[in-house]
Amino acid sequence: MKILIDFFPILLFFGAFKLYDIYIGTGVLMVATVVQMALIYRIDRKLTGMHKVTLALVLIFGTLTLALHDERFIKWKPTVLYAAMAIGLGLAIWVWKKNFLKLMLGSQLELPDPVWHRLNVIWVAYCLFMSLINAYVAAYFSTEAWVNFKLWGYVFPLAFLVGQGFYIAPHLKSDEPKA
Repeated sequence: MKILIDFFPILLFFGAFKLYDIYIGTGVLMVATVVQMALIYRIDRKLTGMHKVTLALVLIFGTLTLALHDERFIKWKPTVLYAAMAIGLGLAIWVWKKNFLKLMLGSQLELPDPVWHRLNVIWVAYCLFMSLINAYVAAYFSTEAWVNFKLWGYVFPLAFLVGQGFYIAPHLKSDEPKA
């Protein structure tokens, strides 16, 4: 169920873009993201910081896209989001000596500190990669190509999450007693 909630705004955006244009698609994305966040809040009784940032950026960049009738704003939203995540995670680990991933997920996953550190660094690199690739596609390709990239580009986060799962699996502590 949660996977459907995660993907339905981008699927609705894609459909609205294909049927109409980027501006209708942007409006649909904005409404779908508000509905998505309301559903997440109803299920979890809270929104994470990332949910709040995503919602704010979709609404801000979507409003700018619609008000100024300029598609560049919505195309650059993912670049800004991923760059902000990379900067935030990087500053946290290297300047403030805090591991935001461990703070957010430490109650759900028990991992050694060096693994948490490497995961944080891997997330910084991943966010930089996603920011740069979106910037490249937004700057040098048509809006049609960018929208297709947004839909089919979900291969990147899925591959990243699967790879991350393989990386942390050997480090997870088992609940079973050793024989």
